[in-house]
Amino acid sequence: MRWVWIDRFVEFQSRQRAVAVKNLSMAEEFFDEHFPGYPVMPAALFLEGLAQTGGILVGEANDFKEKVVLAKIPTAKFHREVFPGEQLTYTTEVLILREEGASVRGTIHAGAELVAEAEIFFAHLDQARSKQMFGDSNFVFTGELKNLLGLARLAANGSSNTEEGAKA
Repeated sequence: MRWVWIDRFVEFQSRQRAVAVKNLSMAEEFFDEHFPGYPVMPAALFLEGLAQTGGILVGEANDFKEKVVLAKIPTAKFHREVFPGEQLTYTTEVLILREEGASVRGTIHAGAELVAEAEIFFAHLDQARSKQMFGDSNFVFTGELKNLLGLARLAANGSSNTEEGAKA
């Protein structure tokens, strides 16, 4: 099973920037045990949502021709806890995009408040080698996150069509 820590993309600028949101409710399984009587989202899951947002941005830059794997998180700062009922906004911006990998800077906000920030490095693996090492099922590009990107593109095209129709 693959866990998806974003609900939808709200902005996507190829090779530059991606913004996604995650709505948190008590229905999230991790709130049952982290911590009983004081439900907070584990900080590692903050980073996973940010990495999924940035990973799709990096993968899309090369039309998903290579697998993108999280290689390293050199810096991460957490400013406060996150609770059920909040909406997280993950914003990632490409810092470096090269053949061998990429790095992104990311922030997480709950409303206007900065919750966490990190720099994330990704490595590119060619399809043949990654399939040999890991198989197809271990990567986000084969599943729901890639579909979320497609929905974001449809929504963006629909809004630009609506704007064009309003101008005519």
